[in-house]
Amino acid sequence: MAMTQKIPVTFPRVAVRDEHRVGVALRSAGARLVLWQRAIARRGALAFQARPSEVRGPTLARLLSELKTPYELWSAGRRALPAAADRGASHPVMLLPGFGTHPARMKRLRSALGAAGHRVADWGLGFNFGPSEDRFDRLCERVLTMARREGQPLVLVGWSLGGLFAREIAHRHPEAVAMVITMGSPFSGDRRANNAWRAYQAITGHAVDAPPVGERCFGAKPPVPTIALWSPRDGIVSPRSSCGRPGERDRAVALRCTHLGFAGHPDVARTLVSLIGALEQDNT
Repeated sequence: MAMTQKIPVTFPRVAVRDEHRVGVALRSAGARLVLWQRAIARRGALAFQARPSEVRGPTLARLLSELKTPYELWSAGRRALPAAADRGASHPVMLLPGFGTHPARMKRLRSALGAAGHRVADWGLGFNFGPSEDRFDRLCERVLTMARREGQPLVLVGWSLGGLFAREIAHRHPEAVAMVITMGSPFSGDRRANNAWRAYQAITGHAVDAPPVGERCFGAKPPVPTIALWSPRDGIVSPRSSCGRPGERDRAVALRCTHLGFAGHPDVARTLVSLIGALEQDNT
């Protein structure tokens, strides 16, 4: 007689559809979609906001002249005089890029300052797409950390929006800043006296006159030596805004370059080397 043995068979359980969980996921996705649509609408409204009738930025012809910047930098580089061999005191320097740009755009300035004996670093945050509280706090911490490591306050060199950051940092942490040098930065007058404010508002999602990190970067001078580099040929920022008024900076220096040219023109590099080399700083 054949013996048979029953072998138990275990079938995998089929998960029961959790309708509640699916409903929560759908509602969450719907809420995110609504927030996304609102953000797009808000940024669109900011992008097409009307400029006050009494405010003017550089003319269209001046704006279009910015397109010649690559050729001007190449031509000026060919005519540039060799850097002076004599070095002054060495200072720690941090370079802050302009709106929508990467620190790599300021490589020529970094090389010139390094060749003059200064210890140069970029801001360490990649592309500059505008301020946020968290991002600005990280920048302030980087400045404080570098100042502690170097054993002396930094020279902050800020191009355009980067210069506004430098001014705000100097207001918050003057003990960590030896000097602020702005290059084409719109710190004076109406915030819309430039040709980039609508793009700025569309990308950042906030009004140009209401930055989330405070407004001390505008108007009143930081409590450290502050020099404004400006150009009458600037096609993006009004020269009056980047030159400033007495009481908003210690000194204004005019240069003949485009706004984009501030990032690497040989004349700008020589001016920075001269200004920083002349800085009297007690390192004891």
